[in-house]
Amino acid sequence: MRIVTLNCNGLRASARKGLFDWLPESGTDVLCLQETRITQQQFDAQPEFRPDGWHIALNPASRPGYSGVGLYMRSAPDQVLHQLGDATFDDEGRYLEARYGNLSVVSLYLPSGSSKQERQDEKYRVLDWLTPILRDWHASGQDYILCGDVNIAHREIDLKNWRSNRKNSGFLPEERAWLDTVFDELGWVDAFRSLYPDEADEGYTWWSQRGRARENNVGWRIDYQICTPGIASQLEAMRVYKEQNLSDHAPLIGDYETPALRSAA
Repeated sequence: MRIVTLNCNGLRASARKGLFDWLPESGTDVLCLQETRITQQQFDAQPEFRPDGWHIALNPASRPGYSGVGLYMRSAPDQVLHQLGDATFDDEGRYLEARYGNLSVVSLYLPSGSSKQERQDEKYRVLDWLTPILRDWHASGQDYILCGDVNIAHREIDLKNWRSNRKNSGFLPEERAWLDTVFDELGWVDAFRSLYPDEADEGYTWWSQRGRARENNVGWRIDYQICTPGIASQLEAMRVYKEQNLSDHAPLIGDYETPALRSAA
């Protein structure tokens, strides 16, 4: 089973860069997208965004051109969930979950705090609110793969210029401590780090569009697959796909031993 996550930085922009040429050749079972920035009406007007053989779910933000998540699924899920119960988070289209029997694949897009202090405060609020939800999911007996742009680099090896970013959103102590809680206290597994505990440069998933950051691999690892232990034990391989520039982020590809997804119905 192959699970892929990508912040597409606008579905229309990523499509122009070749997303839908790459997808059928990628071996993907579920593609989790973040920052789709497209309304349902705009999506419906683009038939090339609905390739044959895929089951598609979107959760757009109510604000046009902002946020939004999506799922492209080879097999029909048993259930798709769109809301987590927080008005602001749900309104911004940051969560989408596909359930296949005992396995849930989630596209999750956590807020960035880089634009202004109010957004950083909202980011902290969301992290606090999300913590008990993650605790409950972990304890539920359901297997979860949380895919998405967390907007946090966890450790110093997760970004090139960590010294100069210690006071910047995305690498603040409080944000990093939240990931410590998720992994060390709640028991979730950072899929990439479980296989490559000391890998630095090859794990970056985002590069600034200023300067020559991508060319020089001055990046950040802010896109994750975060798993419950049962499904994490079936992880075979993780890699960042860099052969094409489909976005300012790169797809993070996870291969799991479990068979390709099928509806339990």
